[in-house]
Amino acid sequence: MFFQKKLVWITIKFLIRVRFPNVPKISTSDLAAWLEKGVDQPVLLDARTQQEYAVSHLRGAKLIPANFEDLKLDLSASIVVYCSIGYRSAVVVKQLQAMGYKKIFNLEGSIFQWANEFRPLNREGDRVHPYNQFWGFLLDSRSKSLD
Repeated sequence: MFFQKKLVWITIKFLIRVRFPNVPKISTSDLAAWLEKGVDQPVLLDARTQQEYAVSHLRGAKLIPANFEDLKLDLSASIVVYCSIGYRSAVVVKQLQAMGYKKIFNLEGSIFQWANEFRPLNREGDRVHPYNQFWGFLLDSRSKSLD
């Protein structure tokens, strides 16, 4: 099972890179290091649904509004967007790039990888919404919400 998940993750990340070659990415470890520094903190944007966000999200993250114009962020702000695995957030990053945002990144592996690495969520011990049964396969059983 471990090798199946590893192969699926490699495939997903490869396909997202191929589909979105101009979308800058940031690894979970690089984001964690950035957040630990405490200076020039990025804006964290969650590209998932309200239901997914309500189960858990990265600390300090804001849910992306339906209308991107409502973001009202400085175009030069550092922004990291995430979703479950990185596809929906890559779509959002591409759209925000088209709106003129410059320092914007897609969190590679997104919240699933973040949680699987036992990185902090909005509350300690929170679990992650599995999106659906198929994609939930990629969550470590200790990270998966039963909701």
